[in-house]
Amino acid sequence: MKQYISESIGTFGLIFCGCGAMTINEITNGAISHVGVAATWGLIVMGMIYAFGEISGAHFNPAVTISFAVAKKFPWQKVPPYILAQAIGAIAAIALLWFLFPQSQYLGETTPADNFPAYKAAILEFILTFFLMVVIINVSTGSKEIGTMAGIAIGAVILLEAMFAGPMTKASMNPIRSLAPALFTGNFQYLWLYILAPISGAIAAVSSCKLVKDNNCC
Repeated sequence: MKQYISESIGTFGLIFCGCGAMTINEITNGAISHVGVAATWGLIVMGMIYAFGEISGAHFNPAVTISFAVAKKFPWQKVPPYILAQAIGAIAAIALLWFLFPQSQYLGETTPADNFPAYKAAILEFILTFFLMVVIINVSTGSKEIGTMAGIAIGAVILLEAMFAGPMTKASMNPIRSLAPALFTGNFQYLWLYILAPISGAIAAVSSCKLVKDNNCC
């Protein structure tokens, strides 16, 4: 039970701060800036990994949980409760943002940039999550994101990817991070790509591990 509570609290912190930065940036006409939003995502991920990595592994992302299971580093029977815990945390975070900032139209939702086709956004999200999972699986211990460098490495890659890809796709890399705002804004048009692309990208990263590592891989 402590693992599930940790996943809920960690995902809540991740979504509240990350989507909160996007929401505040929206209603203040850019006071935080794109760079500030990207830094917020990277820093909150880093902090939550150090806070909960030893307890739950600090997945906070269904794509990560599923990929660890595919890699045989995490039991499949724990995948549904982990994802449920992540969903509870994410939805609670967006609900609080909706209450605090009712003037926001987007609540940090993920949609492709204008004139950027959905299929290109899906490809970009696939690649972003692929490289994120490559880092995660190589710095983690088993299915746990722990260790001195794990938080820094994972937080840094999220900051980096949010920095350059955020303007095009919002750099979700996390199905539950995209689903939660959509439940409140009602914009489900592009949700399919923000579910399928991160999961398939993360699983592809697990498969690539076999090509570069001889032992202790998947």
